[in-house]
Amino acid sequence: MTALLTDPWFYAAAVPAVILVGLSKGGLGGAFGFAGVPLMALAMSPVQAAAILLPILILMDLVSLWSWRGVFDRDLLRSMMPGALVGIGAGWLTASLVTADMVRLIVGAVAFVFVLRWIYQQLRHGGGHAASRNPVLAAFWGTVAGFTSFVAHVGGPPFQVYALPLRLDPKVLTGTAVIFFAITNAIKLVPYFALGQFDATNLAASAALMPIAPLATLAGAWLVRRMRPEVFYPFTYATVALIAVKLLWDGAAQLF
Repeated sequence: MTALLTDPWFYAAAVPAVILVGLSKGGLGGAFGFAGVPLMALAMSPVQAAAILLPILILMDLVSLWSWRGVFDRDLLRSMMPGALVGIGAGWLTASLVTADMVRLIVGAVAFVFVLRWIYQQLRHGGGHAASRNPVLAAFWGTVAGFTSFVAHVGGPPFQVYALPLRLDPKVLTGTAVIFFAITNAIKLVPYFALGQFDATNLAASAALMPIAPLATLAGAWLVRRMRPEVFYPFTYATVALIAVKLLWDGAAQLF
């Protein structure tokens, strides 16, 4: 325990990671959160990084729930949340078979195609029309989001693949995502405990980083509340594109 908490490289990697995840949790470009585990993995294994980050995510979720209280889309949650529970269960059952690098590669590919599709629509149609709601697609992407969130804390891109084209008010979209991932992360605690991810070292590291979490989350919420939709959506798609490239690179480098 002492070795990790006194290692300067741990703080050099973990502090920026927590800040980026906090900004994401506050609503500032959901894709920022995907940098958390890869950044922390510079100083430790990805599995340990994910375990340390989960309690911090729970704290950020509590701050985000307070920041965005009363602002959400009930129907979107109803259509995606059951699938997320199925995805978490699938992640638990296949935890020994599916690696975080495999998930990064798959999620990166999906997110990259998603952004290319959006760019095509912008060029051809101007991108002003909201997509129609589809319960089947909502359940599917909710399941994918739950699975990838469990394995590598990268549930954001699958959630956004379905939610972003609906073109909700940025505040409503952010508030809905906050509730979706707060529930998802709380449920993930059970299988993470069962898989032995929360030892004394990891919990102590989580505690050391927690003071940063509320400040970064509140900062993200403050910025999003001041963003116009015509700024918010291009910014969010751009951050999804950047992290898609990062996920593809990291996943391919480890698997190939």
